[in-house]
Amino acid sequence: MGDEEDKKIIKEHTFKTWSKQKGWDPIIVSSARGVYFYDVEGKKYLDFSSQFVNVNLGYGNERVISSIKEQLDRLQYINPSFGADVRAKATRALLKVMPRNISKFFYSTSGTEANEAAIKIARLYKKPKYKVIARYRSYHGSTEGSISLTGDYRRWFVEPNTMPGVVRIPEPYCFRCPLKLKYPDCGIACANYVNYVIRQEKNVVAMIVEPITGTNGVIVPPKEYMPLMRKIAKENDVLFIADEVMTGWGRVGEWFAVNLWNIEPDILTTAKGASASYVPIGITGVSKEIGEFFEDEVFAHGHTFEAHPVSLSAIPAVIEEYERLNILSHVKIMGDYLGKRLQELKERHRSIGDVRGVGLFWAIELVKDKNNTPFGGYEDKFEGKFTLVDILARKLLTERNIYVYNGPSWFIISPPLIINKEEVDEGVNAIDDILKEADKEFHG
Repeated sequence: MGDEEDKKIIKEHTFKTWSKQKGWDPIIVSSARGVYFYDVEGKKYLDFSSQFVNVNLGYGNERVISSIKEQLDRLQYINPSFGADVRAKATRALLKVMPRNISKFFYSTSGTEANEAAIKIARLYKKPKYKVIARYRSYHGSTEGSISLTGDYRRWFVEPNTMPGVVRIPEPYCFRCPLKLKYPDCGIACANYVNYVIRQEKNVVAMIVEPITGTNGVIVPPKEYMPLMRKIAKENDVLFIADEVMTGWGRVGEWFAVNLWNIEPDILTTAKGASASYVPIGITGVSKEIGEFFEDEVFAHGHTFEAHPVSLSAIPAVIEEYERLNILSHVKIMGDYLGKRLQELKERHRSIGDVRGVGLFWAIELVKDKNNTPFGGYEDKFEGKFTLVDILARKLLTERNIYVYNGPSWFIISPPLIINKEEVDEGVNAIDDILKEADKEFHG
């Protein structure tokens, strides 16, 4: 069956997520290796965003693939009330890399499900408290609970049919401070405000944060922010949930981003890189205190594919590969190099308003004037309009063979963690060239 026939059946009979369906023109991908994927005609594309910031080990890691194949030969499925040996092996491996206080796990199949479980666990543990604090610029998933936690435009589609009890707070977005303040003179007002919110709301059970904001622009908080948020949560007897779906698994040069600030969450959610994204996985990890609570209380959650043996089989192999390849050190070295190259772009392109990131997790935010006016916003995405940044990302893909994931006014640069300098240069040089078009649209 040819490319056009495949494209036709995909377009007519399957959905493209978060998008109008009309005009979808997908590239039909047939294979992938290393940091590249290939279409059916053999054309090679550099994956400069790890898809949705998830293919952390790149494509074709033989150790992880072998582990999955071996599990398929041994045990394809068993319901989660049984204790499969692979479940023990995966849990032992996780305990080696998780924050020290995280000691019990619920295994699901996505980050969305991991966050859904986290909220249910928090509310069961601290009932009758039920309110959850979440940030405006955030994405936590697409199911009812997780989309209700989400702050960005994707939540608007389902309102008013969202979960009750979500209280929203501003984010530490220094480039566009929602409080119109300047760091460091601001005194980290966006975090201190949370203390006020908790005391006014009452019945707050938890706060959920992405340690570094993901799809909403890789917002790296000031160094004081996360420790202060953790302190505020403890002082108010509020659970601290770290959503590490994107920031976990070496993306920032540490196993998990909370390690950057030496803080320990009460609950940690993750997914994506835990299996190298070769099979679906979601993980909700909780502290010993929370785990012990359910010894005499019903754990009222679960589903058919919980602790799926094939998904679990990838976790130990992924951790072994991180250690064998010395990934964390490699990310720090490559992250410094990538950050340097992106800062060079900022010096050359007036359309770049901000460059920010840690490890191999970066964003380039584009602006169209000296007032840092963005090329597009959430209203555009909600209405299905293409911004200039959308157009440039498509040109990078189709004309320069570089895939970059983007928001309405930013590129997310988050390549597979195995990338080398030559491959970084390949991606940055293509972006350098394409940004000449953004510069032409810059006024002032």
